[in-house]
Amino acid sequence: MTPLSAFASWAPSTTPLAVNHQDQTVATTISFNLPPGRSLSDAQAVIAQAVDAIHMPNTVRGSFKGTAQIFQQSLSSEPVLIAAALVAVYIVLGILYESYVHPITVLSTLPSAGVGAVAALILFNAEFDIIALIGVILLIGIVKKNAILIIDFALAAERNEGLAPREAIYRACMLRFRPILMTTMAAILGALPLAIGFGEGSEIRRPLGIAIIGGLIASQLLTLLTTPVVYLYLDKLRRPRSGPRQAPGSPGQPAVAQPPQPQAG
Repeated sequence: MTPLSAFASWAPSTTPLAVNHQDQTVATTISFNLPPGRSLSDAQAVIAQAVDAIHMPNTVRGSFKGTAQIFQQSLSSEPVLIAAALVAVYIVLGILYESYVHPITVLSTLPSAGVGAVAALILFNAEFDIIALIGVILLIGIVKKNAILIIDFALAAERNEGLAPREAIYRACMLRFRPILMTTMAAILGALPLAIGFGEGSEIRRPLGIAIIGGLIASQLLTLLTTPVVYLYLDKLRRPRSGPRQAPGSPGQPAVAQPPQPQAG
């Protein structure tokens, strides 16, 4: 009989009760918590730097799971989601106005809303999470109504009353200021409870309200200033050689010569 000590040794130690597998390979899960004042994106950046520093072999691979994986997937789909929303809005507005140019005038109001939303989140020390992204997407639908109210009235004035683009957009801004202000204030007051809410789950809803209010305030301050300028410049590009539209029978329109009528002898 050959004793076991002749070719092996043993000693008391610790070993896992089960060996976990993922995709037919041995896997180990390492959990981590976030320190105060840090976001999940900061933790992912630190972990990626640590992985690069230790130079793991090719046989060892790492990936995020759980909440970190969902956050990573959401970040990768954010540009596609925003681009799809902008394309859908452009198509709908192009059908509405029967133009390729004026939808760009409406979409020109969105950058100010995005800057206002991000600035408000930074000012109130709120994270730009999935809920804040939902607020930015909501701003795409809320903010563009300011430019729609102005441009729709200006185009109607050009077509029906024969006004020049400059006069039409000026009249549109003057007459549409009150409805724009009323609808914006209604949206701000509707989002105010989300921004200042307290209680269980309020920290999840607060970035949504802050993003909406910040974007609405910034867009309200800039819409009446930038929309007329963009409207006039794009109108010049659309018809550089044509003069202002004139309604039939309007003053200043040249009269059309009528052919002589034959008289009976």
